[in-house]
Amino acid sequence: MARPVTLFTGQWADLKLETLCQKAKALGYDGLELACWGDHFEVEKADAAYCKAKRALLEQHGLKLFSISTHLVSQAVCDRIDERHKTILPPHIWGDGNPEGVRRRAAKDVIQTAKAAKRLGVSVVNGFTGSSIWPLLYAFPPVSPAMIDAGYQDFGKRWKPILDEYQKLGVKFALEVHPTEIAFDIVSAERALEAVDGHPAFGFNYDPSHLGYQGVDYVAFIERFRDRIFHVHMKDVAWRQTPGLSGVFGGHLTFGDARRFWDFRSLGRGNVDFERIIRALNAIGYSGPLSVEWEDSGMDREDGAREACAFVKQLDFMPSRAAFDAAFEKK
Repeated sequence: MARPVTLFTGQWADLKLETLCQKAKALGYDGLELACWGDHFEVEKADAAYCKAKRALLEQHGLKLFSISTHLVSQAVCDRIDERHKTILPPHIWGDGNPEGVRRRAAKDVIQTAKAAKRLGVSVVNGFTGSSIWPLLYAFPPVSPAMIDAGYQDFGKRWKPILDEYQKLGVKFALEVHPTEIAFDIVSAERALEAVDGHPAFGFNYDPSHLGYQGVDYVAFIERFRDRIFHVHMKDVAWRQTPGLSGVFGGHLTFGDARRFWDFRSLGRGNVDFERIIRALNAIGYSGPLSVEWEDSGMDREDGAREACAFVKQLDFMPSRAAFDAAFEKK
């Protein structure tokens, strides 16, 4: 095994962290990526004593920690806020639900998350950004270039002050490139980087599952952003090879519905070519964790998480330090 294999706890937030630690170790994981919801990591409580206790709990179970994740709160920083956000945000972030107030409180909390990460001893915070222009994705009624420009300007205005604080703390923010975010493919990721003036604290939590079904070259993403891959999610997805009843946008069908064009799968059971991903990560020198984000509507999650851990450990390998035929050279 070349890299530690961790489990993202977001899909397990119904379990107490101590219970999940026991399960993760039994399932074969080397560590956890703590979600900032449930009792896994609560930013508003994260003083020095709290962080020390969380570290001690993981160490008690032989688990490592490399990052924390604030996907739910960070989503609200740039979004058009509506009643959906109330279901994912802590009450102190939602407040009275006034959209601009929600966005500002979310931004402050994302900065507090970096400070908590620093106390916890990790240097990467994963998350989303939200987007004021995602609803304009399909350009009808006609969407002017100025409207899209304004969306990226809004992203830059809201996120550069956050990223400045991250840089002061020595913490990096890793955006999970994903539909509904300011960056959802290679082109939009490039534009997002430009919007924050290439800020050194801004990069990506690489997740191929959100790129493959869109038809985006998920290996080219690694190569293009080789110095901006701060963290890696291992997640698989299956998409139809022949026409079906719904398209990329999902037809308003819930996950698990057989009529969908695509759906998430347990690792090794979808269409993602993880062999190519490992080789690309080796080529750019990525040595961080491979974090399993397990999602599969048709499979028991403990069986799936156990299988996924074994899959990643079997697949991963150290890069070569010499040409394979170097031994044949005569001295």
